[in-house]
Order: sequence, then structure tokens, then C-alpha cells
Amino acid sequence: MAGWRHTALARLALALFGLALLLAALAGPAFGATPAWPRLGIEGDHFVRGGQPYQVISGSIHFQRIARADWDDRLRKARALGLNTVETYVFWNAVEPQPGRFDFSGNNDVAAFVRAAAAQGLNVILRPGPYACAEWDAGGYPAWLFADPTLQVRSRDPRFLAAERRYLQALADQVRPLLNGHGGPIVAVQVENEYGSYGNDHAYMRDTRKMLVEAGFDQALLFTADGADMLANGTLPGTLATVNFAPGQARGAFETLAKARPGQPRMAGEYWAGWFDHWGEAHAHTNARQQADELAWMLGQGISVNLYMFIGGTSFGYMAGANFQGGPADHYAPDITSYDYDAVLDEAGRPTPKFALFREVIATATGHTPPPLPAQAPLQALPTVRLEEAASLWDNLPAPHHAADPLPMEQVGQAYGAILYRTRVTGPVHGALYLGEVRDAARIYVDRRDVGAAERRLKQVEVDVDIPAGEHTLEVLVQNTGRVNYGPHLADGRAGLVGPVFLAGVPVKGWDTFPLPMDDPDAVRGWTRQPVAGPAFHRGTLRIAHPGDTYLDTRAFGQGQLWANGHNLGRVWKIGPQAALYFPGAWQRTGDNTVVVFDLDTAATPQLAGVAHPVWIDPPKASTP
Repeated sequence: MAGWRHTALARLALALFGLALLLAALAGPAFGATPAWPRLGIEGDHFVRGGQPYQVISGSIHFQRIARADWDDRLRKARALGLNTVETYVFWNAVEPQPGRFDFSGNNDVAAFVRAAAAQGLNVILRPGPYACAEWDAGGYPAWLFADPTLQVRSRDPRFLAAERRYLQALADQVRPLLNGHGGPIVAVQVENEYGSYGNDHAYMRDTRKMLVEAGFDQALLFTADGADMLANGTLPGTLATVNFAPGQARGAFETLAKARPGQPRMAGEYWAGWFDHWGEAHAHTNARQQADELAWMLGQGISVNLYMFIGGTSFGYMAGANFQGGPADHYAPDITSYDYDAVLDEAGRPTPKFALFREVIATATGHTPPPLPAQAPLQALPTVRLEEAASLWDNLPAPHHAADPLPMEQVGQAYGAILYRTRVTGPVHGALYLGEVRDAARIYVDRRDVGAAERRLKQVEVDVDIPAGEHTLEVLVQNTGRVNYGPHLADGRAGLVGPVFLAGVPVKGWDTFPLPMDDPDAVRGWTRQPVAGPAFHRGTLRIAHPGDTYLDTRAFGQGQLWANGHNLGRVWKIGPQAALYFPGAWQRTGDNTVVVFDLDTAATPQLAGVAHPVWIDPPKASTP
């Protein structure tokens, strides 16, 4: 009975402690005034908090992948799972779209997200990068870093370090009062990310850590995260090391960590409880039961865990990246817009079967029943609507840049979208139009007639063309389908055409380069109700009586992009596996909602419908553009 009373009193004290944290968090943003959030520290081989051993049970939520209005819902569900912590990246390219111009408003408001997490009684692990990976465009690096191909990202190049320092200082200005040492909920901050898988320049890692310290981020625990076999490359003395690994690898990963870092706390920086998808490949499904069993083993061993992902969310707009590790067997593999990740919550925030399994495991390990799961609003279906207006791409070209060779996007001040190259050639000539490594998907036109395609994904570098006698217009339209976010090819993030072009072995000179960032569908001009062949925009109206989450079925289109009420919902591509784009209810209006689709192909029946579920299709066996 004495043991029972001791346990009961301890649980009561813990409950009162948690209530105090929650009340302090609800008091508002002034964490710096009076310390309100107990300090997370390290004593020997375990974390401590309030003088007691503490186990971090975390889940990844990338706030920039979720509509701001939905942050609270996802965070309440994190508490309902039993988590005491959430982990998030800050994606550099989203908050500094142009050098020195920062945007921490709206969906980039990291401080607001941290406060929202604190209001639910959740600690925050912050991962500022500057490199993130995360299947995000260029791993989070801004496109403008690649304008000068001599600049070396993720290195001690002084130009890169100056940009990195400016970013980290700006980010620190947003979150400094929220750091644990100032009484805030940010208990840990990552130094770089999985650097051991990229290089072994410890001087560069020390530079990055020093910048974080100078910016004040050492008011939280600093840590690194690497694959178990890469710890020697990516870790730093005096900095907590965590390990990232796939299901089935936990025991081996922690054995390796114990040998490399004896006597320090054990933590999974990323436990990959799901996986991501590439265009032209099958949708990922992972083993929920295996993951639940392994999670139970880790928690039972006193190991701290971060589930990657708790909810994946969506790489809206052009933010989906691409994988390309390198080597003869590897190829460029662009990521789909959905970051569903087969996670604990699906892309729309609904619990998957993993939720109940993981909740039970966490409740058993902690001895506490989490709060109930908030009610889930059902997704809605919307009637099919024809997009009856169209506008040709050719009627929406800006003023060009003229140069001897095609210019990459970044050299004309462009970050994302598409880019058109135009020149004049004289025929007759039959031969290969050599484009080099296209970045990333090209269509070739002769006098605006589609004559072929070349894709980096398919390792295509040339197209056979027939040029009739006389003078003709040759155009190459290139879509950026995601900069490489992982591996050595990360270093060259240029998009578009990145080298000279040859026709039948002869250099083609004298090019006009037309930037097409496609960031404002309201700027499209030349709308008509007549059919438009070739690459075109299509516009229509969805009438919504009551805003609510839905997916827009895109199977009527070939390859392009979709906007709804000005929000770029992501990429359309008939090769699958994704065939519907998530449209959050938070971005809808009661009544008329404008939708615009850009399609490279001539759409036979341009139409959209809202469906109450994701749409996954089996990619063709031989994927073609």
C-alpha cells in the first residue's frame, strides 16, 4: 500500500506540474519575463526536468506544411496520442525568399506555432537547418544561393556562411524569448541535419554550431542527428548526438550510439514511422504493427523518441523536393506534393490505424491515459465542375533575357515554376537536339508544335527532331519539378537548362529566356471560352456551401500545377501515384471558389471534382511524361 500511495502521489504531482505548465503557456508569449517552462537538462545517461528523470516522447509536425488555421487541431491530436513534445523544421527558403528579405508571417510564423504548441502543454524541438532535407525543395536552401554556380552550399565558403549567419540571426530574433533557458518551451535545437551522410568537414559543423550559439540558441540543448553509421562524420564534441533510423533498426542503432557516445542519453532523432512517395512510383505503405512493437521496446528501455512523422502534411506550391543520391544505379526521383508519409495522422489530419496502436503503447509506457481525440470533421465531396475558360501560355510570356546560351532560372532571378527558351533555327536538319541534364522536365516545340520531351527523371538528355527547310522557331519549355534535397547533387541546385544546346552536333546560339514563375494566377491574361491547344491555363468556379476539407481530383489533366483561391495546392502529373490535391477548408470560401490549372497537355475535358478521400493510382510500368 505504501508503494501505491507513493505512485499515486507522484502521479498527482506530475498532473499538477503539467497543469501549471499549461496555465503558464496560456498566459501568452512573455516567456522571457518570468521563467515558466522548466529547463530540460542532461544528467549522465538521461534527461532531467524539474529534478526528475524525463523521457522525451515527440512527433514531427512541419508547421509550414499545414494551413495555419489547422495548427491547433494537429497539436491537440498530438496530445491525444500521448506526446509531450513536437518537433519541427523551419524551412529557410520559405522565410527568406530573396536575400535579406524575411517573411515570418502567416504560415511562416514560427513563434506563433511554438506558442500554440505550448498552449497544449507540449515542448518544442526546433530544427532550423540551415539544411533540412525533409523531401523539401533543395533541402530548404533558398534558390538564390544557386545563382552563382561557384558558391558552395553546406561548406565553409564565406559567401554561404554569411548567408547562413544572416538567416540564423533573423530566426533567433523570432524565437529567442521562447527558448527554454528564457523560460520558453523550445527545449532543444538541432545543429545542421544528418551532415554525416553528406560530408565530414567538422570545421564547417563547428562554424554552424558557433553561429547558433552567437544567435543565442544555446539557451536550449544543442544536438545533432545522423544515421548510426554516420555518427563519426556528423557529430561534435560536447553536443548531444541522436540517431535516425528505419523500423527494424532500433537495437542496432542504439548499440552503435552507445559505442560512439557512451554514457549520454539515448534518443531517436527520427524514427521513420512511414515513408514518402516519388512521382511515377507506387504509394508507400508501412507496417504499423512492427512500428508499434518497436516503439514499445524503445519506450520500455527509457529511450527518448521522435516519431517522423506524426503528421506529414503537404508540400504546397513548388516545395516538394527530389532525391538523387548518386552512383550508376541512382536517378533523379522527384517527390509528390502530398507528404502524407503513411503517418500517424494522414495528410488531412485524420487518425490512421497507427494512431490507436501508438496511443496504447505510449499510455502503457507512461502509465497515463492521454486526453481524448478531438472530433474529426468529415471530408466533403464536391460536384464535378468544368473549367470553361482557358488562356494559352504563349499569350502570357514576359519580356525575355537574351544570351548566347540558355540561362538557368536562378540567373534571371527566378526560384520556381517553369521557364521557356526560344531561338531561331534554319532547316532542313534532322538530328538530336541535345539539352544536357534537363532540370527537370522539358517539352520541345517547333513553330509551337510539340515534337518531343526530355526528363531528368528518365535520364533523357536529347530528342530527335526534324526541322523543315527554311527558318523556324525552336522552343524548349522546362518545368522545375523539385530541386535535389539529399545527397551530393544537392550542391548544384540550378533549374531549367544549365548548359549549351546542340542540334545535330552543332551548337545552337542566341537564346531568349522567358522566366515563368507562375506565382500569381490572377495575373494570367487572354482568357477565352474557346478550346485552347497546347500548354494552357484553365479556370473555373467551385461552389461550396460550407467550407470543409476536400481533395481535388486531377485525373482530367496531364502535367502542371493547380491553384485554388490563389493558393498553390501543388503539382498535377498523370504518372501518379498522387491523383488528387488536398484543399484545406481553411482556404475555402462560402460560395464561389476560383480554381486554375496549368496543363502542359491539351486537356480534352478540363474538369475538377472534390472527393472525400485521397486518390492514389498505380503508375504505368514504363513511366512517360
